[in-house]
Amino acid sequence: MNPDTRKHRGAHPEDQNIFAPAQLPKLRQALLDLSWLLSRGYAPHASLKLVGDHHALRERQRLAVSRAACSDQMREDRKLKCLTLDAIRGQSLMIDGFNLIITVEAALSGGVMVHCRDDCIRDLSSVHGSYRSVTETEEAIRLISETLLTAEPASAIWLLDQPVSNSGRLAQKIREIAARQNWPWEVRVVMNPDETIRTSDQIAVSSDSNIIDGVTRWVNLNNLLIREQLPQAWIIDLGG
Repeated sequence: MNPDTRKHRGAHPEDQNIFAPAQLPKLRQALLDLSWLLSRGYAPHASLKLVGDHHALRERQRLAVSRAACSDQMREDRKLKCLTLDAIRGQSLMIDGFNLIITVEAALSGGVMVHCRDDCIRDLSSVHGSYRSVTETEEAIRLISETLLTAEPASAIWLLDQPVSNSGRLAQKIREIAARQNWPWEVRVVMNPDETIRTSDQIAVSSDSNIIDGVTRWVNLNNLLIREQLPQAWIIDLGG
């Protein structure tokens, strides 16, 4: 496999066609169909194949629909646990580092942003065990930090996945930027950030469904940041 030499985390070459406006009604119907099946307890993988085959979806279209869909109960539970930015004043946060940084990097570089059924904005990137900083990495860290700091949290711990290559380098980058700006951040590289966040009593900052379904309080920061700070971002609304 060739090494990842990309300088940006932007759109895939076929995205302009498969996420063109003419494709959106089909994708929205696929999301409704998949969410209907999930709401009735059908297995996610089999449901996605059924819906994807029925609507003749391409691979990245299936990825977008799968990330955007959720059951009715999950949608309601996530909404009830979601805090406003004002509600984190004076609170301690746990930041899902890769989740936020990669999404904001993609938004900055023209990647497809999917507005999902639970009101999260998710990207179509995937780390696959290896992370490489891109041109937008420092800007992403700055935007995340400055958006959070407007709410004056007491502190925040950024968590990065130890098994992902270059996580140590990214951790050092965040520490250096935070030290220069005197931001109250701590950065940890741990084996399983998802589990660490789920078992913490601190407020989660993430749009990862595996995390937000397992915590009692979370902040939908990617949505707030991208909507307010990055109006040029390419957002396709699959809402549902």
